Amino acid sequence: MSLRFRKRIRILPCLWLNLSKSGISTSIGGKGLTINLKNGKTKTTVGIPGTGLSYSETSSSTHSDPAPVRRTSSALIWLLIIVVIALVILVK
Repeated sequence: MSLRFRKRIRILPCLWLNLSKSGISTSIGGKGLTINLKNGKTKTTVGIPGTGLSYSETSSSTHSDPAPVRRTSSALIWLLIIVVIALVILVK
């Protein structure tokens, strides 16, 4: 048996910040279609709500040197998160 940790924080409708033992990721979407971004990889899940049927596909960068791509995509994700948090604060 292993210990799992997962916390999902709603930032805006259809935008989530996911915290887990393995790190931080961002999810966009909802029932039927979700795109998850983490460490330069994109996981797309398409499903039929209420049935339990879904299909997931993970894609990553095809560059020979993935390190700069990871830093760039990670920086973009954090920038997006900061902008969204600032907008939520300003709207209130």
